[in-house]
Amino acid sequence: MRAANLLLRFVLELCALAALAYGGWQAPGQYWVRLLLAIALPLAAAVIWGQWVAPKARKPIPDPLRLVPEWVVFGGATIALVVTGHPVLAVLLAVLAAANRLALHLLDTTTGGQPAA
Repeated sequence: MRAANLLLRFVLELCALAALAYGGWQAPGQYWVRLLLAIALPLAAAVIWGQWVAPKARKPIPDPLRLVPEWVVFGGATIALVVTGHPVLAVLLAVLAAANRLALHLLDTTTGGQPAA
């Protein structure tokens, strides 16, 4: 059960990055602005994730403060999906991310897969 939830977590992280890139590409404006946003938004999310949330984060934040950068990334991806006209995908991403986080908490597992200390 723990491995399945960690796999789902990884897939949701990739979906969030894809949603942010798509949101950047769909933004109004010139080609170069859209291209810049399509690169910068997922890059910013990856930096946030790698800095504070990832299993080998440079400066890991303990729970429950870890939820803040998680909400920034998943919330940003959800907003990107809503504003690009995909509300069903937005709700699906948000609900799955929240349910997965709850499942990991109930399994007493960190996002790195280790038992919580």
